[in-house]
Amino acid sequence: MPLTKLQFKPGIVSDLTSYTNEGGFVDGNLVRFRLGFPEKFGGWVKRSSNTYQGKARRLHNWVALDGSDYLGIGTNLKYYIEEGNTFNDITPVRVTTSAGDVTFAATNGSTTITVTDPAHGANQNDFVTFSGAASLGGTITAAVLNIEYQIVSIVSSNTYTITSAVAANASDSGNGGSSVVGAYQVNTGTDTTVGGTGWGAGQFGGTTSGALATQLNEALDISEEEIDVDSATGITAGDIILIEEELITVGTISSNTLGTGGGPSIRGATGLDTHGGTVALGLQTAPATHADNTLVRLATGNAIATDDFVGWGSAASVTVTGNQIRLWSHDNFGEDLIINPINGGLFYWDRTNGFARAIELSATSTFSGETSVPQVAKQIIVSDQDRHVIAFGCDGFGANSSATQGDGVQDPLLIRFSSQENPVQWFPTATNTAGDLRLGGGSTFVQAVETKQLILVFTNKTLHAMKFIGPPFTFGLQELSKNITIMSPAAAIAVEDSVFWMGVDTFYLYSAGQTVQLPCTVKDKVFLDFNFEEKDKVHVGSNSEFGEIIWFYPTAGQTEIDAYVIYNYIEKVWYYGTLSRDAWLDRGIRTLPMATGSSLLYNHESGFDDDGSAMTSFVESGSIDIGDGDKFLFLKQVIPDITFNGSTATNPSVAFTMKARNNPGVAPRNDQTTEGTTTREAPSTVEQFTEKLDYRLRGRSFALRIDSTALGTKYKLGSPRVDLRPDGRR
Repeated sequence: MPLTKLQFKPGIVSDLTSYTNEGGFVDGNLVRFRLGFPEKFGGWVKRSSNTYQGKARRLHNWVALDGSDYLGIGTNLKYYIEEGNTFNDITPVRVTTSAGDVTFAATNGSTTITVTDPAHGANQNDFVTFSGAASLGGTITAAVLNIEYQIVSIVSSNTYTITSAVAANASDSGNGGSSVVGAYQVNTGTDTTVGGTGWGAGQFGGTTSGALATQLNEALDISEEEIDVDSATGITAGDIILIEEELITVGTISSNTLGTGGGPSIRGATGLDTHGGTVALGLQTAPATHADNTLVRLATGNAIATDDFVGWGSAASVTVTGNQIRLWSHDNFGEDLIINPINGGLFYWDRTNGFARAIELSATSTFSGETSVPQVAKQIIVSDQDRHVIAFGCDGFGANSSATQGDGVQDPLLIRFSSQENPVQWFPTATNTAGDLRLGGGSTFVQAVETKQLILVFTNKTLHAMKFIGPPFTFGLQELSKNITIMSPAAAIAVEDSVFWMGVDTFYLYSAGQTVQLPCTVKDKVFLDFNFEEKDKVHVGSNSEFGEIIWFYPTAGQTEIDAYVIYNYIEKVWYYGTLSRDAWLDRGIRTLPMATGSSLLYNHESGFDDDGSAMTSFVESGSIDIGDGDKFLFLKQVIPDITFNGSTATNPSVAFTMKARNNPGVAPRNDQTTEGTTTREAPSTVEQFTEKLDYRLRGRSFALRIDSTALGTKYKLGSPRVDLRPDGRR
């Protein structure tokens, strides 16, 4: 019987049935298609063991005039510039206090230090660096205090807590002196999306961050009815306090002890209504134990009218603003760097100052003539051809032509641009090229992408082209498409003059002045298994060596990125797999693509392993039959066609499995006879010079699967041949 050559169509088609996709591939992982044939992905290795803080979601690589190779890395907590595998923290400072504004209070035996700073404006997880502090008298020395700290909890608008490296002792009764200065870095961002007002707004149970609060000054057991707190100011008899999940009705107060001199506090309070109104909800909480320094919130009574506790079923008295995850945009102005946290300020890093922290763009001494510099923006770009700094979704001009900053009121559809060659002059005059434009469609700006000829500007519903036209208008704006969508602020990428992006239910391409939907053979696989609550984490990158556009996204039920989908614009095919990467940057200045994950920076397309561990790569074909599949077939022999060129393993191999199926709706069988030994559910090992595989396998159709789980193995599948014979209808 003559052998039949198996020639598969490139790409993965998962939106059809396996039987319909005869002659193609239906599934795979860590496999790409090149010259029409599937091959294993390149591997990755971490650049070093050095780590950064937070989730790194943006990368930007450039070279200074002296050849220094810099990589900007924006995380939800910090902004770094990496050089020589060292992460240099240049996170801007939001505010620096006057000497004496900051004081400390320590508790004997505890590492928790309470910091008092009126109207500090900090959030939990923010960073602050202290200087000028004196010893508190014991183990909390000046050296312990005068370093950078991450804020552990916000007690009130005036106080917060930090954790020291050593526990205080009885001698730590000082407050740090009158020379303490606190330098607060820009507020950190979230690493998960926070919903806005409505269902799920605020904390479950109704507590809010602005409520009047203090801390326990002792551990509290279940039966205790006298409660010592750090400060009882603002609390009166009859108020209800909240300690973790327990509601407590306060008795009369003596000093900072609740529940003495006229009646104990009532543990496990029943019911509450906002501001001490009638008890209507019938809430009952159980007494519980609480550790020293546990947060105590005022739930009703003298609580701040807009910030107090709201019980289950009560109308919310708070407005919670939805927050995107912390994303950064960044671009070079010469060898210097302009950075912008989404919905935050514009900051400038001057390379000549070394790795000093970036400062507000309006405060830089590198340039002069500051006018109406934006205070807030969603994204910044430095236009390559004409050297304008462009801010998208920013605030308006200042009150007059001499105002240093913008008005601080963010307009989600406003675009402003600085004067040419001067990133601090933003107020338009007859002698500069500064100006503004306003998007006419959609309700908010999402992303801008620069190509060779123009800048594509996406709103949540429209696509616009922004192009340099020269004086007197500088830039022009043209609507290109309506009723398009974009998944996230990093879902679009430019390749030459074409732009690819992921919408909320399909993929798009802009090329040669036309916007079209990209036919996608794995569309259902992606969008039916997608966590839309975390869609802002979607980011796209390119791998130019192989002509790939890669979108990383979170699957259903996952809060972080765990999967990818690839469009190969050379092969015009799609494929997908599982891989957790928070940010991606194509090769360019550096010879290999880079990506981030688990607070590490990785080089990709390096070797064929997962940072020293084996990769799990596979590809599986659709059904193979003869005619209309009405006859049974007998598989006697397979002549494999596979190469292991480039492998570092001594004897590279893959698992080669033939699956038989009698009908499309039944599970495949792997019964086989190989080298004279009958086995079940056992693939055959194929090595470099494996001549043939002998089988005794019967079914109406067959499928081929290649698995690679060994170290140092690269494989590429060719056109295997099979001895496949008709075997009757029964």
